[in-house]
Amino acid sequence: MQSSSEKTSWFPIMLRLDEARVLVIGGGNIAANKVRLLVPTGARIELLSPTLCPELQRLADDGVLTHVPGLVSEDDVRARLPGCRLVYIATNDTTLNRSLAALCQQQNVPVCAVDDPGNSSFITPALSTRGAVQVAVSTGGAAPVLARRLRAKIEEILPAGLHLLADFMQNARLPLRARLPDPSDRRQVWERFLDGSGGNLAMSGQTEAASRELDNLLDGHTRQGEVWLVGAGPGDPNLLTLAALRLMQDADTVLYDNLIGPDILNYVRRDAELIFVGKQRNRHTLPQEGINAELVRRAKAGERVLRLKGGDPFIFGRGGEEIETLTEAGVPFRIIPGISAANGCAAYAGIPLTHRDCAQACLFITGHAKADGTLDLAWETIALRSQTVVIYMGLTMLPQLSAQLMEHGLPADWPAALVERGTTPQQRVITGTLATLPEQAVAENVTSPALIIIGEVVRHRVSPTLPEA
Repeated sequence: MQSSSEKTSWFPIMLRLDEARVLVIGGGNIAANKVRLLVPTGARIELLSPTLCPELQRLADDGVLTHVPGLVSEDDVRARLPGCRLVYIATNDTTLNRSLAALCQQQNVPVCAVDDPGNSSFITPALSTRGAVQVAVSTGGAAPVLARRLRAKIEEILPAGLHLLADFMQNARLPLRARLPDPSDRRQVWERFLDGSGGNLAMSGQTEAASRELDNLLDGHTRQGEVWLVGAGPGDPNLLTLAALRLMQDADTVLYDNLIGPDILNYVRRDAELIFVGKQRNRHTLPQEGINAELVRRAKAGERVLRLKGGDPFIFGRGGEEIETLTEAGVPFRIIPGISAANGCAAYAGIPLTHRDCAQACLFITGHAKADGTLDLAWETIALRSQTVVIYMGLTMLPQLSAQLMEHGLPADWPAALVERGTTPQQRVITGTLATLPEQAVAENVTSPALIIIGEVVRHRVSPTLPEA
């Protein structure tokens, strides 16, 4: 899933070029850069240019490419397009480049006019290559220097022996498929191989030792389902934990809540099954009992199930009910905490939840009303001046909350704040008092999710520099 702000008209693919005809027009250094990328693919390169730079001349002399000398004309290009897989245009004549690109597009032949994405049907990403492993970075032609800078960062972290690991895994694919016909079983074995010592053995060229490790994993493999209760944080993907990211990439199925947006789901493995089980006021996609039963059913069928929750699973996330059900059913589970809504939203709003001058405690409560529409809370322990109160799911009950806190001892001018859609680009922070905040929420048309923070710490609010998207 992808947010609308991230849409792009460019679709990344890996194209087989072995023995395919590729036409390169131009004989300078820019053309040489493209030819250098094409040579390892085994493409049959035809190069049209009156002259060649020294590198291209050497490749032509060695028979790596076929040089067609002479001035380039539209007729020459048109005659060579049939059966051509790709065309690169890299002359120093911009007008000629554009006319030739238009000709290629008329003939439905993919064309890249170098440094001119507006007249190209494909562009070449910045590539980091380790044998069969290729990592491509593209900005859709908008910022080539940024793409190259990102590629340099990737080069720093890609292990030198990655190509050996890829070769090992490729050679083991067919034998592994014969022993484990089910794709999910094979994926689990490979993940354990990479997470264990096998990956490092293969990358260091210790093929026999890596093979023994893989055999041991195969001999001991039993498909066992598991449930992972994972906190995704309050909304900003930058607040995901490393443990959460790894499990999001390993899960077979993801049951996710209403507060999990597309920016978070983009980090889930692409072929995982996504199941929305979100709950909104008076409208539950799947009741909690149904969620519990689905977790058990899928885990017992051998799936690795990710229960992805906004914030932290144990802070008003009903994670406790889910692990009780899993325990009774004998289903193994793991718990990965997340940054809670209270911590994340308060931090992004610049409000310290505790401050030694005014708050010696911090209390988290839920603003859910009873069936009759009233709040049954221990008001005497909540309406204390020495603590901060953070109220989840309390927006609709805000007038009653404010009235009760004032009735039980807090002054009408006691500081209070609303944080709407905290940590996301749509975050809004509204500050006021117990007396004014309910009317402010209506006037500002505040909608859920919104967190209420009450206490003198609101007076200490600052405006932090938020992370860039």
